[in-house]
Amino acid sequence: MPPKGPFDDLPITVIDPDAMPSFGELGLPAGLAQALARADIKTPFAIQAATIPDALAGRDVLGRAATGSGKTLAFGLPMIARLEGAVSRPRLPRGLILVPTRELAMQVVDGLSPLAHSRELSVRLVAGGLPIQKQIQGLARGVDIVVATPGRLIDLLERRACDLSDVQITVLDEADHMADLGFLPVVRQLLNLIPNSGQRLLFSATLDGAVGTLVTQYLHDPVIKALAPPKPVVDTMSHHVFRVPVAQKWSFVAHLAAREERTILFVRTKHGAERLAENLRKAGVPAGALHGGRSQSQRTRALNDFKDGSVPALVATDVAARGIHVDDVSLVVHVDPPADSKDYLHRSGRTARAGESGIVITITTAAEERAVRSLLAEAGVQANHRDAHPGDSDTVQLTGAREPSGVPVIEKKQPASGHGQSDRSRNRGPRTDARPARSRRPSEGASGARRSGRRPATGRGNSSAAPTRAPRALG
Repeated sequence: MPPKGPFDDLPITVIDPDAMPSFGELGLPAGLAQALARADIKTPFAIQAATIPDALAGRDVLGRAATGSGKTLAFGLPMIARLEGAVSRPRLPRGLILVPTRELAMQVVDGLSPLAHSRELSVRLVAGGLPIQKQIQGLARGVDIVVATPGRLIDLLERRACDLSDVQITVLDEADHMADLGFLPVVRQLLNLIPNSGQRLLFSATLDGAVGTLVTQYLHDPVIKALAPPKPVVDTMSHHVFRVPVAQKWSFVAHLAAREERTILFVRTKHGAERLAENLRKAGVPAGALHGGRSQSQRTRALNDFKDGSVPALVATDVAARGIHVDDVSLVVHVDPPADSKDYLHRSGRTARAGESGIVITITTAAEERAVRSLLAEAGVQANHRDAHPGDSDTVQLTGAREPSGVPVIEKKQPASGHGQSDRSRNRGPRTDARPARSRRPSEGASGARRSGRRPATGRGNSSAAPTRAPRALG
């Protein structure tokens, strides 16, 4: 067993929900507190109450909190408050927020832009898969806060379109996920270009290994606020393992996806995600696909359709999982068992967000069950195990599963032009954030091998709920 690191046994910071301070009482300027009220944001989350006062005071902050706990405002509000009242020079942002994925970058920009604009500050998205010339032009006009993925920011620095020597406040969000994707060498390269005197805020669900080293090297006497244990909390989820005959797996998955509420279905590979989403649409289930092989416009459309409820079923891979920050996801389905316990917890964390409850279902065959039991034990999860089949009353009562309509759903066509046109699949120019600079990351299908070398055994021909019989049999 490896020796414990300095962040393995942090005391938990407890915030009394019945004595939650207002944003004004946390020290935010009145104008910013009023902008929050106009946006109907009235009560801070615990991570915000715990970290905002120290961040406003200019201290480095280390925050450990689970995904969905409100971290964006925890670092965004102090940054806006401390930067307002001054103007950034062309190509020289004063605030930098580094995130691991394009989807998360877009969500951070969406969350902070209205508040920043209310204080006369500008926010610019810098991420792969989006037109780089527009990003260059925006930086040339002067930007106060840049929200960036590491690979694209390196591209812009190499083109001398951006300079980090004026950065006063740096945020690293979801640092553990950046470590998982292999971005930390690039992150260190970026931090070495930022003035050492600046403020740094780091937020992560876990602080082990490389993330702990990053904290030690780049944060100065940080205030530490730990609001979650190293493993994401699973108490608000009910966990179930359904043993389904191989011949019935496709039909069972289709019944789950056809329910009315939002459902995320996880598979191992990009091809498996495309195939399952396509087969669900043929069976009458509105379904989208989210994975690293889709263009940015396709990924944005899939997430937007999922958020607005027009497409209530989303098929995703592990690499895309951290980019899904959508409330009211009531069911997560592991169509393909995850590679390890960490993937299980990351996937499952898409439900039961912000204190809500959720259901997590892992579909297994007889050949997979032993490995799944071991994986759940390692994750610290107690699950209900039972046999299941399409349309059984217990599954219907638990999830609202129903038979698909059988009327094919036509996928929305992407416009001939748009953000996705500059994605790597259509332009061999600048690399996207899909890999760290000057290094290649293993494909999504190899995610288990690159982390643990283990994967629950699966029978051939049943991965990603490939229909063992034609989907038309569901009609």
